Amino acid sequence: MLNVMDVAEALIHHIRRNFPEDIAIVAYYGSYAQGAATARSDLDFFFIPATPAGYQASIQFILRDIGFDFWPISWDRAERMASYQEPNTSIIADSKLLYCRSDEDLIRFNDLKDKIRTMPRHGLKLAEQSETYIRDALIHWYNLNQSCTSEGLDSIRTESHGILTNAIYALAAINRTYLAKGWGKNTNQIREFQVKPPHFEEDMKAIMRSDSYEKIYGACDRLLKGIMQILNQEKESYTDGPSYPERVKGIYEEFKGIFDKLKTACERNDYDTAFFGSIGVQDEISRFLFYAEKGRWPGIADAARHYQELYNSIGLPNLAALLDPHDLTPLLAAVERLETAFAACLTNEGVVINRFDTLKEFEEFLGGATDDSVDETAGG
Repeated sequence: MLNVMDVAEALIHHIRRNFPEDIAIVAYYGSYAQGAATARSDLDFFFIPATPAGYQASIQFILRDIGFDFWPISWDRAERMASYQEPNTSIIADSKLLYCRSDEDLIRFNDLKDKIRTMPRHGLKLAEQSETYIRDALIHWYNLNQSCTSEGLDSIRTESHGILTNAIYALAAINRTYLAKGWGKNTNQIREFQVKPPHFEEDMKAIMRSDSYEKIYGACDRLLKGIMQILNQEKESYTDGPSYPERVKGIYEEFKGIFDKLKTACERNDYDTAFFGSIGVQDEISRFLFYAEKGRWPGIADAARHYQELYNSIGLPNLAALLDPHDLTPLLAAVERLETAFAACLTNEGVVINRFDTLKEFEEFLGGATDDSVDETAGG
């Protein structure tokens, strides 16, 4: 029987002899690291190159009918894994070192492991990461909607597999954890998620085992809706409360140019520009107001009708509803009202708008800002 550690020793000897300054870390993960290896298990290696030449050490081979993959992970990618920005966090978290080039490399690698242990404290970051998986799931959802039974069960299962795996990644992030084992071996961990949709296991079973398009489609639909509802509730729990002066400082000055372009489009009866500009500016203002109130940006689980509630509640004009290819006069009047009302809204919330009537006023403002900064530096 092949002793895979002998294979590891041969590779490390190769590294020491041929790449002593080019590879920072060599480690293994997977079944051997977790004590679950079988007779057919390979040793899951990875290494972190220290120089571009280090990537040349990558090699794939079969020894005594067992496949091995000695593959590189950059420090940047290892950082993403440790930050839960990639679903294979367990590669770093559960790995065991075989080789380390220097004490500095060891400290850097251990810092990644420490980051994995502390990431569960950052619930909002993990909720935002969950959104990226939901976005990927929605691509498969679109493809599934284009499918029908005549296309065959294989394509339906492929798309529903994409929905399910991304949904599970999203749930892991919401539960502030990562999948510790590979697919098929992680079922118990998935079932033990504390936060999950009410029919999660039933839907997962239908997606995996059913041969009915309708049942698979219904399970995917319910699963996605359930997770998005949970995600919305999770993100809502991280609302910090309003803070306009800090969060939207300078935003009116940026929007002023957009208001002017939109007014010009209306005056010239340029409907194409008015269409994109009016809907775009209304949506962006709504997003900024949402951020100013809650301390987080609306995400994939926040429908436009939800994050535009504040925009509507304070009486800002609904530009999208006034679009008319034959008459842009009402839209022009609404843009002028929005420009004034938005400024008043921000001012009432304590936001200072940098507005000057003359160049001299602007120069005096710049001079005052410069003088203050010089005085502070001199005082230091």
